Amino acid sequence: MRLCPSPSSTPHLDRVRQRPSTMKPHKSSPFSRKVSVAVATPILLLLALAVVSLYDFNLAETYHNIRRASSSSSASPGPATTSSSPTAPATVSSSTSPANSSSSSSSTSAASPATAVEACDLTRGQWVPDDEPPYYTNLTCPFIDDLQNCMKFGKPGGLDLMRWRWKPDGCDLPRFDAGRFLEAMRGKSMAFVGDSLARNHFKSLLCILSQVAEPVELVTTTETDVTGRAVRRDFHYGSHGFNVSLFWSPFLVKANLSSAALGLGLWDVHLDTADARWAAHIADFDHIVLSGTNWFFRPSVYYEGGRAVGRNDGASGAHNATEAPVSGAVRAAFRTALGAIAAREGFRGKAVVRTVTPAHFENGEWNTGGDCVRTRPLRRGERARDAVVAEFRAAQVDALRETEAARRRNRSGAELRLLDITEAMELRPDGHPSRYGHPPGGSVEGSFVVDCLHWCLPGAIDLWSELLFHMLAAHPPQRAD
Repeated sequence: MRLCPSPSSTPHLDRVRQRPSTMKPHKSSPFSRKVSVAVATPILLLLALAVVSLYDFNLAETYHNIRRASSSSSASPGPATTSSSPTAPATVSSSTSPANSSSSSSSTSAASPATAVEACDLTRGQWVPDDEPPYYTNLTCPFIDDLQNCMKFGKPGGLDLMRWRWKPDGCDLPRFDAGRFLEAMRGKSMAFVGDSLARNHFKSLLCILSQVAEPVELVTTTETDVTGRAVRRDFHYGSHGFNVSLFWSPFLVKANLSSAALGLGLWDVHLDTADARWAAHIADFDHIVLSGTNWFFRPSVYYEGGRAVGRNDGASGAHNATEAPVSGAVRAAFRTALGAIAAREGFRGKAVVRTVTPAHFENGEWNTGGDCVRTRPLRRGERARDAVVAEFRAAQVDALRETEAARRRNRSGAELRLLDITEAMELRPDGHPSRYGHPPGGSVEGSFVVDCLHWCLPGAIDLWSELLFHMLAAHPPQRAD
């Protein structure tokens, strides 16, 4: 399509056109008029072409990043580590909803990195060197548990953990803006529900926000479960009226310890009943982040409708129910948890599923001498995706899709999102405490379990909060029904 410059965009042409009307008339020969026309016409044509070219150049520069990111996302082949499972209906990728997001920051232009982010898949990329200082350290954040305080206990190469950033294919992920996040959360509330990795993420968020403000923990009568853990912890940011809570619910659904005889216990897991310890409070929150898959490896018997419908391999010999795939239990539990949120009357917030992350034990498992001693990220495709991780992620995605379909049919006000961090974290075997995380008050001496499951703070896990910031605060997505 030809672009014609408007009069307002071509002041030099205006002056050229106006000049004859302001000059004093004079006589000239036909030959001189022909020469004038012959000279002026090419000049005018060149000026017009220059203006149009300049316009085209600026237009191309404005949308260069968007086109490049879009073509990169669509044309690049899937990595060797990518699961064949389908994509969730709503993710932190190029579109955080079934339709492309049209929202953007009011403070950024069309050519800003923020807009380019909207045009690429944030879940696929590489870890690249980064010279930016960390959001926090073990000296500036008071919320780091000793179990993940790798800097305090001298993890070799601990400083290098913070010298990498996640670089999505085709764009740059903006850094977490703590002030902007707190402003977006003003007067709101958020809950993290899950196991110890949910707590790991929760602490990452508190630490990043500590750049701007530190919350006060609301101490109430503390309920503990059979493992001795607090069922609920609440923190309040008085300056912003923002509340953030942590619920201990490793199965997301109702689960009872029926026997402690098997070391890790024998659990009765009711796959069709959400855990009331958090589900009874759904209406109190604007955003709920669900996670938790690791406890499904514990010896368990699965119940639906009050009767046993299966068990996992760990419960063999303890119950005569038929063995069932663990991934099926994960899928059912997430479907029940998401369904409870979507069905809650009056809830119009966001339910976010954080996908599974791998353990990186090498040369053995956690109880057979395994460790994680790597000191730098892997390159994409360097190691194939673990089959169990692929199954669990697929189960989470399927549960989200099925609940989204039901939500649409029932016209629920809840929004369902997928925080897909599986691929990024597969590439960070260097990000775990290994033997440099200790119980509260511990030291580098003594015996302890090597940890290649949880994540050092600060470290790679802070990506989870960066993606959560992008999802909830930087560019709130619009869902198309």
